Amino acid sequence: MIDFDYDPPQGPLIYICQDAAVLVMDKPSGLLSVPGKTIGRADCLQTRLRAAHPESLLVHRLDCDTSGLIIFARSKAAQGFLGQEFEQRRAQKTYIARVAGVLAEDHGHIDLPLAADWLNRPRQQVDHEKGRPAQTDWQVIARTDTETRVRLTPHTGRSHQLRVHMLALGHPILGDPIYSNRPEDHPRLMLHAQSLSLHHPVTKARITCHAPCPF
Repeated sequence: MIDFDYDPPQGPLIYICQDAAVLVMDKPSGLLSVPGKTIGRADCLQTRLRAAHPESLLVHRLDCDTSGLIIFARSKAAQGFLGQEFEQRRAQKTYIARVAGVLAEDHGHIDLPLAADWLNRPRQQVDHEKGRPAQTDWQVIARTDTETRVRLTPHTGRSHQLRVHMLALGHPILGDPIYSNRPEDHPRLMLHAQSLSLHHPVTKARITCHAPCPF
């Protein structure tokens, strides 16, 4: 079991989109989406948001170390509708990441099944026998001599999917405390949920929200 010291960042809630049905937030890296199971991890985005909006309901999660867009519903009906957007893969998310090394190709597709590494939780791993299907598209944005900036588009929502998929390519996301060889070289996990597109639970029109990448 891999443990970590939890010292969440402080600061005001960052609203990206909001109306009577939804709240789209920009979660900082280092803040849990929901309360942790151990002592001292009650502080999280959900708890902070409920202090301001008691009616807010969780729809999906982001890893603690990942920053960016996360949507909450403001009614049970909206929560159910938005949950189906994710379950039926109608919701589209894109992420920005900085990864170790230089990717030779400009874009690619990863299709590797993932499963929990039970001896090293919360670590996940590629498992061709017991893993659940997982697919990710990637596209190079920029390169330096030592790293690559990429846009990642997951087509499934497995735990740690982007982190494990990039590791499997031989290009782990920089600053990753679980999968990177030298996470201390960077102040945080270099992974950010930049855009989220889905149908609005009331109007049924497609909406797209963006959160500026902080790195």
